[in-house]
Amino acid sequence: MKRVHVPEIEDASWFPSGLRASMTNLIVVFARKLGIIPVLGALVSRALKAGKLGRVVDLGSGSGGSMPDLIEQVRVNPETANVELVMTDKFPNPEAIARFNDPARPYLTYARESVDATNLASAPSGLKTMVNCFHHMRPPQARAILESAHRERQPILIYELQDNEVPFALWLLFLPLGLAILFVMALLLTFGVRPLTGRQLAFTFLIPLVPMFYAWDGQASLPRIYTLKDMDELLAGLESADYVWEKGYAKTEQGKKKGIYLLGMPR
Repeated sequence: MKRVHVPEIEDASWFPSGLRASMTNLIVVFARKLGIIPVLGALVSRALKAGKLGRVVDLGSGSGGSMPDLIEQVRVNPETANVELVMTDKFPNPEAIARFNDPARPYLTYARESVDATNLASAPSGLKTMVNCFHHMRPPQARAILESAHRERQPILIYELQDNEVPFALWLLFLPLGLAILFVMALLLTFGVRPLTGRQLAFTFLIPLVPMFYAWDGQASLPRIYTLKDMDELLAGLESADYVWEKGYAKTEQGKKKGIYLLGMPR
């Protein structure tokens, strides 16, 4: 397996949830700049139509990420105009619960109950998604999630906005340059965060913890991504006549690669 589990700071249990949310805000802005939402939205819409599903259940939502943006786009299409989004996490984010459970948008909710992605029988029904978070799982956890989806015949879409193509030795060589680039990028992306809170500003410009951690975790996440060949290894033994796996590069309408995906669907 090419994947290397380089430590990410935000994975630590002691890491403050407020800083983690501030880092997620930057990832959301970055995804918008890259044009990820239309690409991911097309994948989600295709899976919803194929499975005749009316709900997306996001796993590992944290503070929300890009999923609220995505569901708004999906609902623009008349065929998926009534689709709901339920965001979940093993450790639900109190700030996100307060922010997203708004009666004005009843189709978008954040579950208060814990949902373990390795036991999908306990999750609400619908298309399960894991967006830019599958790389946080070590191989035994990743395998358990895929086994659960296969065993419970649950549709699941896993997406990572980048691929793990660079050799690990080359990643190490260019690590200092990559850290510097991402630090500066974090400063610039901050101006696109909405709502832009005092906490986000303070820990970006006064005490620059957010850009420091964003730079490290952004670099550390690259070698942690499961390549398409790694996914073959994770899926070994999970092939059956009543469940189909599809994987590949997510692409724009023009054919430009925008990350990788793994889609599992019951027949």
